[in-house]
Amino acid sequence: MVLGATYADDSKLTLPTYFISHGGGPWPYVPEMREGHERLAASLRAIPYQLGRRPAAILMVSAHWETEGSFGVMSHPAPAMLYDYRGFPPHTYRIQYPAPGSPALADRVAQLLASAGLPAHLDPDRGFDHGTFVPAYVMYPHADVPIVQLSIDKNHDPVLHVAMGRALAPLRDENVLIMGSGLSYHNLRMLGPQGAEPSALFDAWLQDALRQPAAERLALIEQWEHAPAARIAHAREDHLIPLMTALGAAENEPSTCVYHENTAFGFITASSFRFGR
Repeated sequence: MVLGATYADDSKLTLPTYFISHGGGPWPYVPEMREGHERLAASLRAIPYQLGRRPAAILMVSAHWETEGSFGVMSHPAPAMLYDYRGFPPHTYRIQYPAPGSPALADRVAQLLASAGLPAHLDPDRGFDHGTFVPAYVMYPHADVPIVQLSIDKNHDPVLHVAMGRALAPLRDENVLIMGSGLSYHNLRMLGPQGAEPSALFDAWLQDALRQPAAERLALIEQWEHAPAARIAHAREDHLIPLMTALGAAENEPSTCVYHENTAFGFITASSFRFGR
């Protein structure tokens, strides 16, 4: 099934893509954590207004779902919940975010990837992890926008994930919002004061890289390991890789920083970006 006939009628405008820093664990559901995420929450709440209309669906590329050799595409019409965190209050393991899935969008995603020579498979068992349901809850608290989750490849090849974004770009004209969900800094061992300097160094490089002309920007991002403090900011780059897909789906379009602070987790510089107008 081609979604263009279903989704593109809502508007002829092309949706932007986003790379979002999704914060720590189930923070919107923990009162004592919400205060420390106020700026992030405001940036996520602003996204529906930036779009100017309700998307027909969200395709969420989550740092918390890794597959190897074939991209996983969530295909259940009513996805379950996956509480992929530890050490949080008991009620956070009973959270329900009952957004519908979209088997039609899942089929479309798998077809687009296959047409680009990228193996993909439908996964009817995968549930929403917190890389998906946490930002989605802040953006759309009524859970009334269908969501399909898409995995990243565990080998974390930037070029592969840019190619994935390119393959998915037609969805932007079908009123599907493509979002990469991760963190611009993700080193759990250095979330305290020791992370302040490396996070600031890497974020300054990232901001500058994303302001460059399209070809230069892409080359810099694909070689991100050469950035200042790169391997401190991302000892394991699972939370950076969703950026590659968001960028690949809008690689020739301008970037805008839509969230930035230097007190995330108390000491960390973190950012989120929009690609396209």
